[in-house]
Amino acid sequence: MKSLPIVLYFLLLSVFAAKSQTTVPLQYQQLVSKLSEQSKVVNKPKPIESPNRLLEFAKSMLGIRYRAASSSPSRGFDCSGFVNYVFSNFGFKVPRSSREFATSGEAKKLEDAKIGDVILFTGTNSRSRTPGHVGIIYSINGDEVKFIHSSSGNAKGVTISSLDEGFYKKRFLKVVSIL
Repeated sequence: MKSLPIVLYFLLLSVFAAKSQTTVPLQYQQLVSKLSEQSKVVNKPKPIESPNRLLEFAKSMLGIRYRAASSSPSRGFDCSGFVNYVFSNFGFKVPRSSREFATSGEAKKLEDAKIGDVILFTGTNSRSRTPGHVGIIYSINGDEVKFIHSSSGNAKGVTISSLDEGFYKKRFLKVVSIL
C-alpha cells in the first residue's frame, strides 16, 4: 500500500516533466523564426547584374583539363560538372547531369538564346536525342553562337567552341535559361 502513493507521485512527476519538454518558450520560438528568415536571405542566389560576371568566372577556368564525373577545378571537369560549378558559385542550384538540364530552367529556341543560357547537345551519337553534353552560351554574333564548356574531344578541357564547328550543330537539342 505504501508503494501506491510513491508510484502515483513518480507518475505525476513524469507527466509534468514530459509536458515541460514539449512546451517551447516564446522567446525560443521567436529566435528560431528570426534565424529561419535570415537563412532564407543568405541562401538566395547572388544577384548577377549581367551574365558577364558569370562568363568571366567561367573564362577564368579555360584550359582546366577534362575529367569524367568531376566538378572540381583542381581535378578537372566533365561538361555538366563545369556548368554546375560555374552556376553554383553564384548561388544557383542547377543539375549535376546533362540529362537533368533538359528539364530545368526555361526552355528556349536557339533564335531566342541569350548570353549566359545553357546549351544542350546529344552525346557523341547524334541519332540519339538524349542530352549528353552541356555548355554555357558565351557569345552571339549574328548567326554565330559560341559556348564555353568542358570538352572530352580534341580540345580536352574547358574551351570556347562555335556551334558551327565539328558536329555541334547536328547534335544541338535546345537552350535553357537559368538566369
